[in-house]
Amino acid sequence: MPELIETPAQSFLSAEPKVTLVNTFTKPFDNAVATARTCYSSKGIITAEQVGGQGLDEEKQEDRRQKRDDLARSIYKAGHHTTLQHAHFQFALENVSRQFIWSFLHSHPFYNSEQVSQRYVTVDTSQIAMPPLSGPAAQIYRDTVEFQTKAYLSLTEKLKGLVGREYQARFKHADLAGKKAAMAVQKKSQEVARYVLPVATFAYLYHTISGLTLLRYWRLCQTFDAPLEQRLVIGKMVEAVLAEAPEYRAIMEQPLAFEATAEVQMYEDFHATDATHKDFRVEFDASLGGRTSKLVDHSKEAEKMLANSVREVFGLPSSALSDDEAILLALDPSKNKYLGETLNVSTHSKLTRALFHPHYTFRKKLSHTGDSQDQRHRMTPASRPILHALTLDEPDYLVPVLLEQDQALKKEFGKIMEKTWDNIVKLRKLGVSAEFASYLLPNAVAVRFTESADLLNLHHKHAMRLCYNAQEEIWKASLDEAQQVREVHPRIGKWLLPPCGLRSRAGTKPVCPEGERFCGVVVWKKDLNEYQRVI
Repeated sequence: MPELIETPAQSFLSAEPKVTLVNTFTKPFDNAVATARTCYSSKGIITAEQVGGQGLDEEKQEDRRQKRDDLARSIYKAGHHTTLQHAHFQFALENVSRQFIWSFLHSHPFYNSEQVSQRYVTVDTSQIAMPPLSGPAAQIYRDTVEFQTKAYLSLTEKLKGLVGREYQARFKHADLAGKKAAMAVQKKSQEVARYVLPVATFAYLYHTISGLTLLRYWRLCQTFDAPLEQRLVIGKMVEAVLAEAPEYRAIMEQPLAFEATAEVQMYEDFHATDATHKDFRVEFDASLGGRTSKLVDHSKEAEKMLANSVREVFGLPSSALSDDEAILLALDPSKNKYLGETLNVSTHSKLTRALFHPHYTFRKKLSHTGDSQDQRHRMTPASRPILHALTLDEPDYLVPVLLEQDQALKKEFGKIMEKTWDNIVKLRKLGVSAEFASYLLPNAVAVRFTESADLLNLHHKHAMRLCYNAQEEIWKASLDEAQQVREVHPRIGKWLLPPCGLRSRAGTKPVCPEGERFCGVVVWKKDLNEYQRVI
């Protein structure tokens, strides 16, 4: 049998990804099998110690472990995988790119991450992924990264005057020379300036997944968009787990080869060209009708369905509880006090689970950095693109709204984008793969996709992202969505509000839960159509 963790033929020239297994179950694999055996146990709970033969002599222990592995393989092959979700592994990851995080770690629902923020932390511009390039290609790559990082630092400084004016407009008595205001201006300036940084920029984070998710990671680590980095990082995660629990070898499959993944085979079959990609972009953008997020489908009878579901919870006929009253019970925070709580308990409440039934689907266009915020809402899933299929041939990016206030800075931003793409095209002409050239794409690069949500999770997302402290792009997308839901389902849409709006109606104090981070605007007294912000 070949070695499970083979060393890739290539590696990055930058700092090696660092993976540390921080926390895990004591006996994760034994626990998985113990949970399976407990399902059919007439003697109560089966423990991990019993499964592993703890305390038995060597011969009996070996027999017990052989039975454990046989059972594990049997249920694994049968697809009974919930037993593998109990044990979790917490990793500390360093020297991993934003591209890897966006494309792989955060592209699915089954994880938890806390990563360093480019909004609130000044980016260390020396920490950037360098693919295995050589000769002129390597020099172009390094020159581009140096150009992008210098542009980031320069823009941060140039934006401070503009941000300061906008900040003063919100906080009329703020002392811009004071520490609090200076820190806020610095953060808002670098939040916009980061749009010019490459997606190759390193991040560090805690990332927690189940044993099942780790198996899935390993099986599909060599797929778009960053197969080499994915293979390197996930390989280290697997190695760390096997060092603690080598028993997982009994069920762990080898990764699919890059060429064997479905997306690669289909991508090559279609023989798409730069021209067809451009046609797609034009067609997609036209379909948005000028919006960031366009409602393209929804449950036609959502309000009736919601009202029926609420009545079902209480066992009431429509004669006892009208549609209007039922919808208010579910969505009006003055009646449903759960909606004013700090802790989101909506999935645990019989009443608010009625919100699962209405569904909404949106077409969206965000920047890579904006979408990195959007995708963290794992229960509003999306079908995101193979990035390099759409973005390598010519500049394709979003402009932060703040830059619309200063045409000179907007023009400078555009020149940065043009030079970045010129160098990406140069790399491609030198034969550099789309995978490696994509690392130079700026955070501003456009990402086009479709996203769907049930009302319960859309409601929660909007409660978080309609806040004026949310990242500007995802705030704008959420505002677009809330307004369109209100148009088609007014009795539902009127309750898609930021946290302060919900808390105000619930009578929860303080109305704004952000404390010292209060945005400076009494948003809870405004109608959605009055929402407006630049920073």
